[in-house]
Amino acid sequence: MKFNPKIIFLALIVAGVSLGGRAIGLAENMTQTTTLAVFAGVIATTLFFWERRVAAAFIGVTILISTRAMTLQSILKATELDIIFFLIGMMIVVGVLKDLGFLTWVIQSIINRRKMTGISFTAILCVLSAVLASVVDEVSSIVVVLALVFQVCDMLKLRPHPFVLIAVMATNIGSSATMLGNPVGIFIGNKAGLTFAQFLVGATPVAVAALTATLALTVFWFRRDIRNMTLAMARHRRMGLGPVLKIPYKTGLFILLSTVSVIAFHHQIEHALSLGGVENKNAFLIMTPLIVAGLLMIWRPHRARHYVEKDVEWWTLLFFMLLFAIAGSLNEQGITQNLADTLTSHVKGGPSGMIPFVLTIASLGSAFVDNIVFVAAFTPVIQALVERAADYSVLWWALLFGACFGGNITVVGSTANIVASGLLEKHGHSPIKFGTWFKLGAIVGLVTGLIAWAMLAILPLPHPASAEREAPPAQTAPTELPSLGNV
Repeated sequence: MKFNPKIIFLALIVAGVSLGGRAIGLAENMTQTTTLAVFAGVIATTLFFWERRVAAAFIGVTILISTRAMTLQSILKATELDIIFFLIGMMIVVGVLKDLGFLTWVIQSIINRRKMTGISFTAILCVLSAVLASVVDEVSSIVVVLALVFQVCDMLKLRPHPFVLIAVMATNIGSSATMLGNPVGIFIGNKAGLTFAQFLVGATPVAVAALTATLALTVFWFRRDIRNMTLAMARHRRMGLGPVLKIPYKTGLFILLSTVSVIAFHHQIEHALSLGGVENKNAFLIMTPLIVAGLLMIWRPHRARHYVEKDVEWWTLLFFMLLFAIAGSLNEQGITQNLADTLTSHVKGGPSGMIPFVLTIASLGSAFVDNIVFVAAFTPVIQALVERAADYSVLWWALLFGACFGGNITVVGSTANIVASGLLEKHGHSPIKFGTWFKLGAIVGLVTGLIAWAMLAILPLPHPASAEREAPPAQTAPTELPSLGNV
């Protein structure tokens, strides 16, 4: 068996994090050091041995229980089953939409357009990618959008690579606009106690600004390819951009609009059903996809088993559960509290000073490892900071945009990127080289990150619902909080 040098790098990362954690005070005993080592090991395995990430997570959880870093009960509590249930429901709903041909209808609607140019196609592609990613999920969105790209480019005999890049980058940005587009969104929204409407108000303006800037950058970057598309479209005007099919879409459109509408008004429904309080926080938000998925499977019983077995990404969801549990061990052992102390003592400027720090760390981390990994790692730290002063809640937004926008930097930065590369190869095209992707991705990541930083600094952000419900009585408020303003 050939020795893999990546194993050495993995071991060095685990050793470096463990020893470094002890040196800066994150780990003060052997149990905390073991917890850090396990977490670093799972992340490093995800980076170097992607296909073995679930196996590493299994072993990591076993080590944590064996060393008493966590109990079985605390592991089960940290798996975030509410978020897992939400994702399962949404995956089934999307599976039904695909089955009904709704997503194919979206493609046909664009192909039917008249007098299209390279610029208008690029703009439509960018907006479609972002909107689809925000209402379904980024993987389903990129599959649909790239089907459009391949169909048009094949007809016009053009290289699809520029338009694949445009679609993927718009997808990653659009996935940050709502809770529905990315597991990161529902995870952060639920942890921060944000309703769907609050999340929309806080995230969508930044996502729109970032998308506009990305469209302008990519149009300039690929101006020659877009010009060639315009010329090719002029030659094929009479032939059309591809075969046009008549697809019944109204049922799928009704299902999507109904699901999104109920989710949008979940906070009001919770109040009407008396589901308020800490224990039932965002209860109807989590329940809605399950209710819709259940009704759809009753309606289509002959396809129900297919939706559950084929459209639900059980492998990914299992990894999320184990990862959330391992990240919870950092909080269980007090490591996140120690990290919060270190950050507040070294990063000056309070919450506003930490915005660029969190944006940068999340962006760079998400450029090389799945963004949910870094979100899961940073969430307990931000929770510890918010418990000290509510002003630190702005860091939830910094974490969201850093994780989503940073995914554009490299070809392995997000699941959508990896799926797009696979589809290119499957369609008979060469994959996009790492350097080619990075040249544009680094610029887009930097520009969108700066936009997020600027807008987070000036926009009035929604107040988390959890802060309203969980705020301590005035007489028990900690008297030490005002001193944090001097950090």
